Amino acid sequence: MKEDKLMVTLDKIYHASFVLKDMIRKTDMIYAPNINKDCDVYLKTENLQVTGSFKVRGAAYKISQLSEEEKKRGVIACSAGNHAQGVALAASKNGIKSLICLPDGAPISKVEATKHYGADICLVEGVYDDAYNRALQLKEEKGYTFVHPFDDDEVIAGQGTIGLEILDQMKDADAVVVPVGGGGLISGVAFAIKALNPDIKVYGVQAQGAPSMFNSVRDNKIEHLDSVSTIADGIAVKEPGENTFEYCKKYVDGIVTVSDDEIAAAILALIEQQKLIAEGAGAVSVAAVMFNKIPVRGKKVVCLVSGGNIDVTILSRVIKRGLLTSGRSYSLTVELIDKPGQLKGVSNIIADLGGNVTSVHHERASENSDINGCYLRIGLETRNFEHVELIKNELIKQGYKLV
Repeated sequence: MKEDKLMVTLDKIYHASFVLKDMIRKTDMIYAPNINKDCDVYLKTENLQVTGSFKVRGAAYKISQLSEEEKKRGVIACSAGNHAQGVALAASKNGIKSLICLPDGAPISKVEATKHYGADICLVEGVYDDAYNRALQLKEEKGYTFVHPFDDDEVIAGQGTIGLEILDQMKDADAVVVPVGGGGLISGVAFAIKALNPDIKVYGVQAQGAPSMFNSVRDNKIEHLDSVSTIADGIAVKEPGENTFEYCKKYVDGIVTVSDDEIAAAILALIEQQKLIAEGAGAVSVAAVMFNKIPVRGKKVVCLVSGGNIDVTILSRVIKRGLLTSGRSYSLTVELIDKPGQLKGVSNIIADLGGNVTSVHHERASENSDINGCYLRIGLETRNFEHVELIKNELIKQGYKLV
């Protein structure tokens, strides 16, 4: 795929913006002062888009540009969930039949939502790439029109409308941070932004467990991952697109990765500070800025929160991980002499310093320690890591031994 083959134009993105205006929301830009104290963070809230994700933009624009003949044949798509809902909604609005191939591990909430928007579902064993192969097979067999989730110029142009909105809402942004799976979103956003204001930096973020675009751009060739593993199921893609790879090389200023723990902390921060629900894929941009993966000190930064379709069953686990990662919950083990008043002494110190004990486990020591020894395992609610250190230091100062 040569650069001159790249077909997205600014005209096409403006046209997409015009076509989509009755179907999508122009999502809000929200100031988020506590995400990172060293810079001004703003959130582009595509998690509040219709269907709960930006994906509806690309899907709806692609479907609007199909010929009557293609529309008659019906559309087929494959998706980890959000593209599925976008295609289903856009097809229903246009009176077109849609069939969506989903990996059988897709969150139940996404499967049900896709059905709700009017699509037929085909669950495929495996991951996104298996669903993709099955969709191509069915397209050949039944003659459906295939709507690619990212590697398609009309889809990319649809996602690029977000770039136009960002520039409209925040003309003086220094940097825009975008989640990356297959690369359709960042291709459109980066193209639009660089065409209109090349001074604005555009950074991509992937999950450490699915760094396909990160690896490919680093090694300057498209690479295929053997496996992917991340809570950000929306960006768990094994291989970037041919077109999106070229757009990323040409228009993106850098790609970084974040861990699942960092993603969990970002989801938690968005819930607590901004009252926003983001899915893992949607929160990676915030995680990258929170944990200083990108040079943002003193800058005005826009984090694109790309989707909010998190499975509620995962949410409780994510919150638990997020509390641990941000120093809000901690467990410490104290070695004590087994005599009256020891527990009281420990709990007094914790209480005086404003910690909250949530669990206590007391056990007699093992065979290779003091015969009078015992261990006290304490679960705590704390403010942050500084608070944890304060409590630990005070316990040590008062003569307690931490294990």
